Amino acid sequence: MDSDIINILSVIVVIICVAVSVFQMLLSLGFPFGEFAMGGYHRVLPINLRVVSAMNALILLFMGFVLLQHTKIINGLNFLPTNIFVWGITIFLGLNTIANLLSRSKKERFIMTPLSGITFILCLLIVLS
Repeated sequence: MDSDIINILSVIVVIICVAVSVFQMLLSLGFPFGEFAMGGYHRVLPINLRVVSAMNALILLFMGFVLLQHTKIINGLNFLPTNIFVWGITIFLGLNTIANLLSRSKKERFIMTPLSGITFILCLLIVLS
């Protein structure tokens, strides 16, 4: 696949990662969006899940950084084994899509499943290129 297309896919994935990271940070700050995440059991996440959301936000930002590094849009930590990380990210997103699909929360199923699924497909295209 053309490297320009791969770069565009990478930027789209990073935009999604940043957007979901902001969402996770809002959850960690107590915003009432819990029905869209973590099974939808809580409108406002309890403290322990807020900590998980904050960690998720950081992980999502790291995932975006790895993808930008992998596609050579940025150069920073060239020693990172980005191919391994991108495969791990892709597998994680595939599993996350399945988990979202199985959620008891309709909001999580209808919003987060397609978002995760699209991100999974884009990462799969990137890693296979």
